[in-house]
Amino acid sequence: MSAHSATPRSGPRAGSRPPRLGRRTARFNRAVTNKVSVHLAGWVPGLGVVVHVGRRTRTVYRTPVNVFATKDGFRFALTYGRDADWVRNALDHGAVRLVHRGREYELTDPEIVHDEHRQHVSFVARCFLRLLRVADFIDFTRAGEGR
Repeated sequence: MSAHSATPRSGPRAGSRPPRLGRRTARFNRAVTNKVSVHLAGWVPGLGVVVHVGRRTRTVYRTPVNVFATKDGFRFALTYGRDADWVRNALDHGAVRLVHRGREYELTDPEIVHDEHRQHVSFVARCFLRLLRVADFIDFTRAGEGR
């Protein structure tokens, strides 16, 4: 039996590979792409803008994200992994605001979720996220109704 045949194909180690979008892509998007997409993401289905506060600077940031509705809140795809600045800011602060399809929501209780099945995600987005090896998400609970 070769070493590769003993490698588990499911279970806790299956999703341990990082997303395909690396730190270089994240830096480029933060410097270039986000400056444009932040103006559109709050209106486009499947996208949203997370408004969060910096951990050290207490500066307010606006970050475009892939967003999906859940029963009691929203789920965001962690396309750059769990260590993205906005994710760390959200976990540290415990709350964010979301602008999604022209409405604003207060979100609380962030929870990192590993979901190989990509629940709450449309078929097209599920295929795209699978291609990018994204199976980590952050779930938030809606604190109040959208305005």
